[in-house]
Amino acid sequence: MGKTTAGILFAALICAAPAFAQEGTKEPTDTLKSETLRSYEVPEANQAVGVDDTYFYAIDNRTIAKYEKATGKRVAVQSGEKGGPLKHLDSAAVVDGKIYTAHSNYPEWPMTSSVEVWDAATLKHLETHSLGIDRGSLTWLDQHDGVWYGAFANYNRVFDRSPNAYGNKYTTQVVRFDPGWTVAEAWILPDALLEKFEDMSNSGGSWGPDGKLWLSGHDPAEIYRMEFPEVGSILKWAATAPADIAGQGIAWDHSDPGVIYGIVRKDRRVTATRVELPKKAAANQ
Repeated sequence: MGKTTAGILFAALICAAPAFAQEGTKEPTDTLKSETLRSYEVPEANQAVGVDDTYFYAIDNRTIAKYEKATGKRVAVQSGEKGGPLKHLDSAAVVDGKIYTAHSNYPEWPMTSSVEVWDAATLKHLETHSLGIDRGSLTWLDQHDGVWYGAFANYNRVFDRSPNAYGNKYTTQVVRFDPGWTVAEAWILPDALLEKFEDMSNSGGSWGPDGKLWLSGHDPAEIYRMEFPEVGSILKWAATAPADIAGQGIAWDHSDPGVIYGIVRKDRRVTATRVELPKKAAANQ
């Protein structure tokens, strides 16, 4: 190869690199349409919500409450004692009759996390899997194609007990777990998305009917459609949908494709929102 040809190829690669590297790192122009379907008054709607065919499960720090979707009637509640081992439940994924919850000692230091598993029928506690001191504070869990994913959040907010920020939000990581709850792979979020969260971080995550991972922040009334990168470690921000939520934990209703549940904590409400998903959404890579 001559020097001239090599120089042309090198220049072409340099010109192409910035567009490739920045793909999905900026706020997308694609905003999807959505519609609020239902809103329930739920005293336990403080951290997150899970959902299955018949019920939704409101999550508070130490409490799981089970409600009928059709009527909004509470049918069961399970609470841990104040000062007990349960500190901060933060999500609910209902899989094969079990509720998998992300749990941490937020806002205590050092950050520790665990996976807590409950019987969806009785709300009886079944299993615990300690993750110890790891990458941050575990905020959500969800299963996709038999594989568990979650996020370890870090924050730029300073709490009274410490002069330092509670981690650093730019080190927030979405992870894939192996069957033993060890992190097998990890990704970070685009700076543009983290800026939406201000001093807080990624609070919710749920795999949608489009085969894509959707995230929520701590406060914004939006959900974010993410894609995994072909190269590198930064998730792509593909689309945004408004939702009747105020951040926190979210859960797609797989018995009613296109409907996602969330909470508005200041009003203590659980909401159901229908999102107009792209008709030809590609399967998750």
